[in-house]
Amino acid sequence: MVEIPKPVWWLILNAVILPIRSGRSAAKYAAVWTPRGSPLLTGTDDLSKAVGVELAQRGHHVQVRYAMRYGNPSVAGVLDELSAQNVTRVLLVPLYPQYCAATTASTIDAVNAWMGRTRRLPELRVLNHFHDIPAYIDALALKIQGYWRQHGRPDKLLMSFHGMPARTLQLGDPYHCECHKTARLLAERLQIPNAGYQVTFQSRFGKQEWLQPYTEPTLQELARQGVERVDVTCPGFSIDCLETLEEIAVEAKQAFLSSGGGEFHYIDCLNAETHWAQAFAGLLEAQLQGWDTRSPPDTTALMRSRSAAQALGASNLA
Repeated sequence: MVEIPKPVWWLILNAVILPIRSGRSAAKYAAVWTPRGSPLLTGTDDLSKAVGVELAQRGHHVQVRYAMRYGNPSVAGVLDELSAQNVTRVLLVPLYPQYCAATTASTIDAVNAWMGRTRRLPELRVLNHFHDIPAYIDALALKIQGYWRQHGRPDKLLMSFHGMPARTLQLGDPYHCECHKTARLLAERLQIPNAGYQVTFQSRFGKQEWLQPYTEPTLQELARQGVERVDVTCPGFSIDCLETLEEIAVEAKQAFLSSGGGEFHYIDCLNAETHWAQAFAGLLEAQLQGWDTRSPPDTTALMRSRSAAQALGASNLA
């Protein structure tokens, strides 16, 4: 999502982007599709289930549900289901490690839109970023170190984050700063000198200036400089998707190799790695403090309460 006035964005989307990109995007999605379906959807489902199991093993009686900001299961649809189950407390965790108004806040907007048409609202908490939480940094480092143990180390590690228009930084959005903080903490954890890594931004479109440096031109320049091997990781993506599996693992690789580079390695996202599911469960556990999540739901008391309310004339009870 890009911060553009809705009428203007609707016109750009329907008159320019979709007609041009629909065919190309379909081919790209087909290239990354798995027998189970969309990597983003199945990866998110896997992570949700793994985190749910981990929290249950720690004694928490909670549901872990996922929703897609665009697509299904939708935010509103999942919240409707939880409301029908008499869920009274919701912890919202957008899977964007770095806060950005165009992504994190957009997810919160979707929840607020649902709340605006809902009579009985749940108690709501929001974890709006986790870019510098040690458990997240450690999980990234473990992933990369595991890859390097099998494949050796690169001459340069590129940390590619999703791009945003440069004006978002000028408007006070913390995204750019949080990306750089994630990169710095990860480099420190990996014991990489400043010259051994670089932060770049991908997925730009249009003619306006976006956050720089851009990923693909940077890779081409590194190849021309004689850098033999580059590894690319995408710490801003929790789950692998089109932007990582196609744009980086295929297109960016081709850009580097065709410019004279020697070896290109893409290191997968955290996805549903066991160590990440455990760390993520711990992260959520900290956010659940103060809520009684260790007592199982008292269904008998709930039924008594419903019966008493109905006896007094209540109807349409969720």
